[in-house]
Amino acid sequence: MFEASKIPTDNKTDFYKELNVMLEGLIGDESDWLANAANAAALLYQMLPDINWAGFYLMKKGQLVLGPFQGKPACVCIPLGKGVCGTAASSGEIQLVEDVEQFPGHIACDAASRSEIVLPLFQNGRLVGVLDIDSPIKGRFDQQDAAGLSGFAGILNQHIEWPDFG
Repeated sequence: MFEASKIPTDNKTDFYKELNVMLEGLIGDESDWLANAANAAALLYQMLPDINWAGFYLMKKGQLVLGPFQGKPACVCIPLGKGVCGTAASSGEIQLVEDVEQFPGHIACDAASRSEIVLPLFQNGRLVGVLDIDSPIKGRFDQQDAAGLSGFAGILNQHIEWPDFG
């Protein structure tokens, strides 16, 4: 059984170092993508303060399809280039959105969400999906979150062979 206590959040660099150590411990020798993505979403949801959704959208037949997550039910399919997730996937760049209401074409799965960060996930040059995190607080995410979550995603890529859904 995995036990995680809250990590102090006064220093984001230290917070993400500890969070990433927890992820490494949680994954251990497990290589199953579904189990690891589900636990990663649960870990983010439990440990990140002031968020209301954390999870994955995976590339499947040319669009993003809902994967493991924590939070309210979400949109099932997102076309590339649409919303924050589709923009991250099509651009290959982290999307750091201070106010989702100001993002053209934002897809509102949860009306309470006010800010969002989305990281595209690549493995061996192939887009496998995105890591999406929402917050009910405007301006919740910054460059330190982007850096820390990039490390988190890198750990997943080291341990997971993401499926190719075609």
